Parts: sequence; C-alpha cells; structure tokens
Amino acid sequence: MESPHPAGSPAPVLPPLDSDVALLTASLLDIHSVSDHEGPLADVVEATLRALPRLRVERLGDTLVARTDFGLASRVVLAGHLDTVPLPTAPGARGTVPSRWEPPAAVGPSDSDLPADTDLLYGRGATDMKSGVAVQLALAGLMGHDAGPVPARDVTWVFYDHEEVGSELSGLGRVVREAPELLEADFAVLLEPTDGVVEGGCNGTCRYVVTVPGVAAHSGRAWRGVNAVHAAAPLLAALAAYEPATVRVEGLDYREGLNAVRIHGGTAGNVIPDACTVEVNFRFAPDKDLEQAHEHVFSVLATAGVGRDQVAITDESAAARPGLDHPAAAAFVAAVGGTPQPKYGWTDVARFSALGVPAVNFGPGDALLAHTDEEHVSAGAIRDCLAALTRWLLPGA
Repeated sequence: MESPHPAGSPAPVLPPLDSDVALLTASLLDIHSVSDHEGPLADVVEATLRALPRLRVERLGDTLVARTDFGLASRVVLAGHLDTVPLPTAPGARGTVPSRWEPPAAVGPSDSDLPADTDLLYGRGATDMKSGVAVQLALAGLMGHDAGPVPARDVTWVFYDHEEVGSELSGLGRVVREAPELLEADFAVLLEPTDGVVEGGCNGTCRYVVTVPGVAAHSGRAWRGVNAVHAAAPLLAALAAYEPATVRVEGLDYREGLNAVRIHGGTAGNVIPDACTVEVNFRFAPDKDLEQAHEHVFSVLATAGVGRDQVAITDESAAARPGLDHPAAAAFVAAVGGTPQPKYGWTDVARFSALGVPAVNFGPGDALLAHTDEEHVSAGAIRDCLAALTRWLLPGA
C-alpha cells in the first residue's frame, strides 16, 4: 500500500507534548504507519523523545526505548506499538487516515475550545493503539523535560514496530533478543485498548495441523479408496464435544477454547481425498506452560484416535500470569481503580512475563472496535487513561 507521506513531502510533526492528549492522538493518526511503513512515525517519535533532556533514548530498527534514570527503587515499563493494520477500503469507512472528529470540531493552534469528552475521534489506530501511544508520549513529555516532576518509579517507554504481523517480526521481540537489559523492570503496562479497565496477564495460544490419511481413488469407484475427509469425522466430533474449562489464576477467571479453525481435503471433484488436514487452535489459561498445553491437546486428540505423529505444532505463544500480587501492580490497580479482568486473547504482556516482569493491559478505547472500518475512540477516554497513569506515577501531583 502506498504511504500518504511520499518522498519529498514535509516530514510529519507532533504538537507539543503538553497539548491536549486527544489532539496528540489525532496527530499520530494522521501519520500513516501500516506494518512495514512505521519508519516516518518512528522518526518523529525519536526526534520528540531525544528533545527531552531527562531521557536516554535508544533505537533498534523502528523501535524506540526511552528511559529515565533517577536511581529510584523500582522501574516500570509503558509499552505500545506504532503500527496499524491496513487501511479500510469500504466506501464511506471512517476509520482511516487522516483522522476525523465527529461531531466535527474546529480545533487548531489558535482555538481555545477542545473537543468535549463525548466527541469521537475516528481513524486507523484510534483504539489499536495510537491513543495509548499518545498517553505514553504525554507522560514522557511530563517527566522528561528539565523542570518536570520526579515519578515514584523510574520509567521505561517502549514504542515498537510490527505488532500487527507475524510475531517473528515484532520490534518488542527484537529488543527481547538483542537488548533484554533495556526491558528490566518490576512491572509493565501494555497500553492496548481495554476501555480503561485493568486486564491482567493473557491466555496463551497454540496452533496445530492434524493430518488424517486416506487412500485416493476415482469417485466412480469409491470403494477402492479411503475417504480422508470422512475419516476426519471422529476428530471433528471430539472437538465439537469438547467442554472448555474456566480456570482461576490469581483471582481472575480465564476461559479456554479448543477449536477447529480451518479444514482442507481433496484435489478434484472426481477423486476420493487421500488426505485431510484440520487446523486446531488452543487458547489456554496461564496456569499452563507450553509443554502442558501441548500435552492437553494431544490427550484430547487421542480420544479421536489421532496419534502424535499426525500432529504438527505450527505456532505457540506462552500465556502470562497477571502478577497482580506484586507491590507495583497492587499500587497500579489502587491508583487507576476498577475491578481487574482477565485478558482472553494473547498480547505482548506474555513477552514481559517470559522475562520475569509481571504485566497488565490497560489503555483507552474499546478493543472490539480495533481493525474495524469504524475504529474510533472518545476524547474523554484518552484523557481518563492519562489521568489514571499520572495518579499512579506521580501520586500527590
């Protein structure tokens, strides 16, 4: 997809970081950053961070890591990704680039009236997750300039690329592999959209391809073959009958799921299929590690007569425990309020968990709007998220 910022056009810029965070979000939305095109946004974020004298900034590819160094007793990470999924193509879609306010708001450098809390900001990445990135930048601006307040904990900010594509491309994963010391911390917050509710940890996810063999034959003489699609029936029946568990981990209830998500078999309309493949996805609670998750799936498949030699593991991502009993996490929940909920999907909190850093998801916007043609966030939700994190990092401010 061609970038809206072609070579030779003016470099994108952001408003001052002490501007209204909703307007900062709109400026981020106006910078095209579909996965593989994060460079221009990473450049402007880097320039913005390097202008803050209290921050030490490092860049790995299109990922930026900025850190305070006040020598405080603990350190926390605020992380968010810069990339978005591709822009919507449906006629009339509003969640695109550039951003738009509804109802329309005349907001410019000389205007004193900012959008009301009920005003909605539409654009690709409004929820997933440039509103969260705007909150990160606003906090960096607050604590990073010379006269800024000193937080209760040292802070590391991570702005990373390639979250919306294959996990092997993740900029956060790159930091884990190449410079894990930059992520050392006592606690982390991933500013994914949660509607301002703390979502602890996350489910893990694994994918398997099960191959059911058959014997090919002409369909006019079907008795000479073995239909692999038919032979997959016991497997599908076992998956349909499977009753997923709800598992309580550290006070949160995680719902599991084991499902066939794709099936393929056959080569032609007059040939008995000699193989059928069924892709299976297991979403599992953080009481299990990857080995335990695999063993559970193998045991279910065995009830359908499927042997391990018929199963290929094609993808695996570990779950993350919520870690809400950690003092920094408890202080976070107390500051932001509300009742913590489990995260059913997989997020990058699992990367922090693998490093021994407990992490939660907390950010503005409704996750159900992510990747939709109508992606939007309210100005009030962004401001509320910033206020909550400010209460946590700057108690008494």
